[in-house]
Order: sequence, then structure tokens, then C-alpha cells
Amino acid sequence: MTDFKNLAYLKTGNQKQQLAFEVLTKYKVLESLADFDPILVGTIPIHIDIENSDLDIICYWKNKLDFIEIVKQLFGKEMNFTIREVLIDDRESVVANFFLDVFEIEIFGQNIPTELQNGYKHMVIENKILLSKDQNFRLEIIRLKEKGIKTEPAFGLLLGLKGNVYQELLDFEI
Repeated sequence: MTDFKNLAYLKTGNQKQQLAFEVLTKYKVLESLADFDPILVGTIPIHIDIENSDLDIICYWKNKLDFIEIVKQLFGKEMNFTIREVLIDDRESVVANFFLDVFEIEIFGQNIPTELQNGYKHMVIENKILLSKDQNFRLEIIRLKEKGIKTEPAFGLLLGLKGNVYQELLDFEI
């Protein structure tokens, strides 16, 4: 099983994964966020990304205002930087977006340890599903994403999940 907490797996991945490793390393993104237990999640780590996929980094903050201030200090001067507070599943969340080289970066923070955040849990489950299926399944997920369907709904469609696919994926047994 891939250790998603260590970016080294990207070095031997596909071209986009290697480029992601270079950009994240060059700008010391995860190192700079080390106090917040950052993890790269989303489609690029599990190789179901599409052309405009971003680099999603989840973080665990204990003090929201401190987290916001540090993210602003670290990345506030980057191209198209924005930061906002939102409620997601009734949880206070902070989302920052900006560009580094060819990638849009999204930093997502909640007062939940990163390995317990849905973004991480979804990615781990989706990776297990992908490993249990053939290449055609992976390609079909990518095709659906290219049509504008988000990742979890794409999995839900192919797996025949009904109802809230985000929750059903968390409960999915392989």
C-alpha cells in the first residue's frame, strides 16, 4: 500500500506525478506546512487526474486564525491567491487557492487530524477500489471526470452506489 504521507512515491510515478513532486519539493510546500500534518490528496496521487486537476493538500489546524495567518504569510504572494472560510459537513474549514508553476494548489484545513478527514479517507478507499479493478475501470473514471463529473460521483456511478455517494464510499467494503 502506498504511503501517501511521504511524497517519495511521486518520484517514480507518471509524468504528472513526477512534476507534482518537483513543484512541491522546489517550493517546500509540505515542509512549510509541517506543523499542520499536511497530506497531498485527490486525483493526482492515485492517477485518475485530468488535464486541469489541482494539487489538493489537506491540513489539520488547532487554531483556525493562526492557520489562516500562516497560510497567508507562506503563500499570499503567489499567483491568484485566495483564502476563505467555509462550512463543510457542518465543520469550519479553510480553503486557500493559488498557482505554483503549472499547478493550481488548494490547501484545505480543518480541525480534524488529516488521516481522519474525508479527503484522505476517500482517496485511500478509491485507491483500494482502483487496485481491485482493471485498467478499464480507471480509464472510465477518468472519462467521466473529463465529462465534468466529480470524482466521488464517478465512483458511485460505476459502483452502482445510491444515495449520498460521499458517505457510501466511506462505508464501501472491498
